[in-house]
Amino acid sequence: MAGEKQTLPHLLQVITIFSEDGMKRSLEVTAAVKARDVCHILVERNRCLDEGNWTLVEAHPNIALERCLEDHESLIEVQKSWLINSGSRFIFRKHYAKYEFFRNPEPFFPVHLVAGTLDANAGVSHSQLIQNFLNAQNCPEIQGFLHVKDKGKKTWRRLYFFLRRSGLYYSTKGMSKEPRHLQYFADVNESNIYTVTNRKMYNTPTDFGFCIKFHRSDNGRSDLGVLCSDDEQSRTCWMTAFRLFKLGEQLCLNYQIMQQKKKPQSWIQPSIMTNVSESCLVPMDFSGCTGRVIQNAKEASSVAEEEAQAWRKKGVQRHSLPSPCQGSVLSAAIHSSQPWFHGRISREEAHRLIIQHGHIDGVFLIRESQRTPKGFVLTLSHHHKTKHFLVVPCEEDGQTYLTVDTGQTKFTDLIQLVDFYQINRGVLPCSLKHYCTRVSL
Repeated sequence: MAGEKQTLPHLLQVITIFSEDGMKRSLEVTAAVKARDVCHILVERNRCLDEGNWTLVEAHPNIALERCLEDHESLIEVQKSWLINSGSRFIFRKHYAKYEFFRNPEPFFPVHLVAGTLDANAGVSHSQLIQNFLNAQNCPEIQGFLHVKDKGKKTWRRLYFFLRRSGLYYSTKGMSKEPRHLQYFADVNESNIYTVTNRKMYNTPTDFGFCIKFHRSDNGRSDLGVLCSDDEQSRTCWMTAFRLFKLGEQLCLNYQIMQQKKKPQSWIQPSIMTNVSESCLVPMDFSGCTGRVIQNAKEASSVAEEEAQAWRKKGVQRHSLPSPCQGSVLSAAIHSSQPWFHGRISREEAHRLIIQHGHIDGVFLIRESQRTPKGFVLTLSHHHKTKHFLVVPCEEDGQTYLTVDTGQTKFTDLIQLVDFYQINRGVLPCSLKHYCTRVSL
């Protein structure tokens, strides 16, 4: 009809996708094309392994906010809300926490933030309660302290908030949840939640800021609800719960579609496929004439320990392997082409990359040490905290190796080190599972 503004589903429009290194690719899409469709196109064109972890990020550098688009969202519809010349963009990135709360929900919903729900469900364990909610495509009520900035002021207040399906509220009297003490803050259905990427811009009291951006607002900062939690796990909990309250049933459907689409890409030959999911691996015993599956958990654990001990005793055999410090240019730089190696980046940049890729157990990268000559740093996510482990060279019988545990376990190069700690936790708090990577479009 004349005078009506609407986006025709069949009308082609150009969108631009950026990679982390600033490269970009333009695509012609219709309003019917969803974020998952564009991710699939980019995965195919860039020969990536599609593990369901790729996502498109809506980034607003001018106001230091970003969020991962949901798989069902239309890029054209999202782009329509941007101001011209605002600098807003779509970024193609891996995000391992995208659906991790369905697979491992407990770390996403700590006891102290769902305590009220536990009280109302006496006798039900924390893990069972969370699983019950997810099975019902719902989310438990979240409650806890958050820092909030008063509009028009520079000061922050620490108030007790409640997140429910009906919206986000805070108490005007301590931790009271009586209706007369609750003040409405935001509507879950009429807003989106973003991560604050620049603490200085909002002068947040901690590094764990997030923002509720109302649909009616533009890209200015006048209509933003900026909040701040005390730690990364709390921020993740509030943001995950917000998504679930808003899109619970749709998120479950998105997750199911992602699971169904997990299949080899057309350009990959089955014989050379790698990165097999851990759920497809079983412990085997090859000590006899034929291999057998180890079904007893204690026996499997014992075999794993024996293999780890055997690895430490293979120093003599490793002497025949090329050493990264023997003068060979090839062996010295063999790790440079690996997707988990990020060169000489700072500690702060490494931490930022870990957060961007989803702060779940096992997300890691390796970088050059800025303080230790010929050393490296393994940066690893564990329990929503970023930990750094120094990888230093050590010598044995005239040969130079790399070690994380002061020489107890030695490796000829970083690739061997990563391979080992992907299978064995060793001195690390958890094994290496998901590497931070950058893709050039």
